Amino acid sequence: MMLRARRAAGPLLRLADAGAAGERICGGAQPSRAVFTRGFLDFFKTWSKETAEDAEKKAKAKARLTDEMSRGYFQDISEIRKNAGKIAVASKTIIPEVAAVKFPNLALESPAGRALQLPLVASPMLDGSHGAGGTVPVVPDAALVCLSFRASSQKMAESWSLPFLDAFGANGEVEAYEVSFIDSWLLSSSPVRRVFLKTMRKSDNPQRHAVYAFGDHYDFRKELQIVNLLTGYIYLVDRLGRIRWQGFGAATQEELSSLTACASILLDEK
Repeated sequence: MMLRARRAAGPLLRLADAGAAGERICGGAQPSRAVFTRGFLDFFKTWSKETAEDAEKKAKAKARLTDEMSRGYFQDISEIRKNAGKIAVASKTIIPEVAAVKFPNLALESPAGRALQLPLVASPMLDGSHGAGGTVPVVPDAALVCLSFRASSQKMAESWSLPFLDAFGANGEVEAYEVSFIDSWLLSSSPVRRVFLKTMRKSDNPQRHAVYAFGDHYDFRKELQIVNLLTGYIYLVDRLGRIRWQGFGAATQEELSSLTACASILLDEK
């Protein structure tokens, strides 16, 4: 590659040589050829680096396209019809601390105009900023995070969050987040997003939060191995941001009992 660079610079180097004698006569400090060669090779190295980065970006984009096209909407529909959204079995017991993985960082906005980031750990607010009223929310001992990628799964999220808050609402140390993902570029644009948020419902329960994630969420989904976007994904997160229990689809009574038991363990761990 370096040899090709020198060959490509050949004609320009000859031009630099033509002026070298004049510079020597005038007492120039450095020969033009040496200065030009160094500058050209530095430029070529930078260009090569940028080309490599572009190639890596193209490879990632191609891999994503292949991944996204490998599963279609009708395949998701077929899976949901077969198992009513239960794409996997919910946790029976709490996930041990040593086996628990961290919930991926997720930037959110609320209808009240507050920006926050899940999981709520040491720095719950984006950029260290304060929410409405200038207060930083208290990190809960147990947070139920319900993810909905399509409107069809929002009722599934409520089937978990409402019983969860009924069971622990008086405790004051739990929170429930119903997260809706908005991937439309129009709704994600700044002016439209503000109008959209103003029209969304606001919860009367301070422990129940309807929040929204705007824009592309492919990398987030990959971290949690989320494939089917038509069902709901439910996670019980501890105060260190680790996933300690998970469920799918609409809640059953047996699964709610399991969730309640695991949340009780988290509350006792503090």
